[in-house]
This record gives sequence, structure tokens and C-alpha cells, in this order.
Amino acid sequence: MKKSEKSFDAVQMMRQIRDRLSTQCKEMTFEEQKRYIRERLSGKPTRGATCRWQPPHSAEPGFL
Repeated sequence: MKKSEKSFDAVQMMRQIRDRLSTQCKEMTFEEQKRYIRERLSGKPTRGATCRWQPPHSAEPGFL
């Protein structure tokens, strides 16, 4: 069976997202990380959230 070329590599994308999140969160305290995750999952800012990260201009809506 011949392999076809991939138009999308899910493993590569997962690694890129993981690396970007690690870079963004490396200077956050555990409490800041929890607030950041809660905010990202809810889609709205939580009270007192102090996220240092800003999405890149090229990010697709709903990407993260």
C-alpha cells in the first residue's frame, strides 16, 4: 500500500501549540496559569486575570 502525502500534520501542529504555550506560561505562577486556562476555555476574561500573552495577528479566530 502506497502512502499518500499529508495535507495536514496533526502531530506537528500539536507540538507547535505545546511549545508556544510553554513559552507563554514559563514566567507565570501556578495561579496565573490556572486563570489563563480558565479564561481561554470559557472564551471570556475571568475576574483578576493577568495574562501576559497576546495572540499573534495571524492567528485564526478560535484557533486556541
